[in-house]
Amino acid sequence: MPTLVLVRHGQSEWNLQNKFTGWVDVDLTEKGVAEAKNAGEKLEDFQFATAFSSVLKRANRTLDIILEETSQRGIPVIKDEALNERMYGDLQGMDKDEAREKFGADQILEWRRSYDIPPPNGESLKDTRERVLPFYKENIEPMLKAGNNILVVAHGNSLRSLVMFMEDLSPEEILKREIPTGSPYVYDLDDNINVISAEFI
Repeated sequence: MPTLVLVRHGQSEWNLQNKFTGWVDVDLTEKGVAEAKNAGEKLEDFQFATAFSSVLKRANRTLDIILEETSQRGIPVIKDEALNERMYGDLQGMDKDEAREKFGADQILEWRRSYDIPPPNGESLKDTRERVLPFYKENIEPMLKAGNNILVVAHGNSLRSLVMFMEDLSPEEILKREIPTGSPYVYDLDDNINVISAEFI
């Protein structure tokens, strides 16, 4: 029976600086590197057929570190923009406190926590899901159905899009779910890709 492991990248420089990051290509902090190594240590007993990531550096570095820690650098790695973080539009690069002062705390909360209301020139979680799911169904799901263990290292919102699908969550339910940096989330699946169990390790 296949296993699907989701990992949000380790802490990034802009996570630390409290900035909206989105598609801006920032690197990991020292803490982020340590989180990635810790994730790799937790996954040392897992054998993956293929790994998937976004095209952004913070996810790619996290994946590289995990593969190094698990001695699996030789497996195929597929990187695609479809797995990128939610695009935050005009908020990208802004300090979150400054954004609240400019737009109002209630407006920022609506943009961040609503399912289908995007910030100006950006994406909602619904928009993010609409690019993540076709990629998953075309590229990842067939590998799982073939019995392969798959690793996906991506971002908070692209991974929440997958969690929403895998666990059949409503928009209200997924908005309450947080995915911490560097913590592997492991799905044990049956042969029809139904979830048997899901847990952070």
